[in-house]
Amino acid sequence: MNSRQAPRTGRGRTAAILSLLLSAAELAGDPLRIATWNVANYGPTGRVTAAGYRSDYPKPEAEKAALRAALHRLDADVLALQEMGPPAYLEELARDLAREGLHYPYRAIAGDGEPRRNALLSRRPLHAVQTHLDLEFPYLGQPTRLRRGLLEATLSTPGGEITLVVLHLKSPLSDDPRDPRADALRRAEAGAVRARLRERFPDPRGARFLLLGDCNEAPAGPAVQTLRRRGRTELLRLAPATDDRGDSWTHHYRRGETYTRVDLILYSPATAPWIAGPGVIVDGPDVRQASDHRPVVIALDPGPVNGG
Repeated sequence: MNSRQAPRTGRGRTAAILSLLLSAAELAGDPLRIATWNVANYGPTGRVTAAGYRSDYPKPEAEKAALRAALHRLDADVLALQEMGPPAYLEELARDLAREGLHYPYRAIAGDGEPRRNALLSRRPLHAVQTHLDLEFPYLGQPTRLRRGLLEATLSTPGGEITLVVLHLKSPLSDDPRDPRADALRRAEAGAVRARLRERFPDPRGARFLLLGDCNEAPAGPAVQTLRRRGRTELLRLAPATDDRGDSWTHHYRRGETYTRVDLILYSPATAPWIAGPGVIVDGPDVRQASDHRPVVIALDPGPVNGG
């Protein structure tokens, strides 16, 4: 992607390719549409407003409306959200969507005391919900904690269960000159996440699970590679995803005018037979207004009861 030239939005074509992907999944069986999106500070934070800088200022209503419009087009069964505010803000989003006809009765959120949290909105019941806030690791000689933790939940389908794990790794912004882009911190976070996944799923060839969210790093980066493998053991595979123009970026850094792919859906080897096709990165004016990230959606075909 040429970072000097802003990509076109292609809203109509994105909607068409998303519709085709989901229709194909429906023909294959009972579809499960899973999406991940960093919703860009859906809660109070410091913002520049028409009246100047304000601390602890809510997400503007125009951005919220654009977010909801994009979620209607996305029409996912399960939404994995990053940068959600405290629980009251997740309830607000679910309530506003329901008033517009998009219902997510099942919800979960992680991050005790964190202003930016991982969350799930689901049409289907969420079972065995866990928040992993105890992931600790050494970093620059000090014990450190994965601030946002992990959010885990399991879904039942006609073909069996699948577990979703939502994460949000550290951004490249850092005040520590020893790790100016937080590369070492992200890799340490990824190591702690991988260790927890190995505890939860000792045999990734026999366990169906997705790890999805904002990795704040491109797929070839060391943190993502740490998540995917341990030695010769393959833990996760990367779901390919593009928009209708073939572009794969998901984050636009406005200040630097750069476009990178950091929002990823990774799946265990046992989940591979369920992957109904490549993922779709959804675009449009509403997406661009709502967030500096673009959502990614993938369709799963769980197959028949006791199917693979």
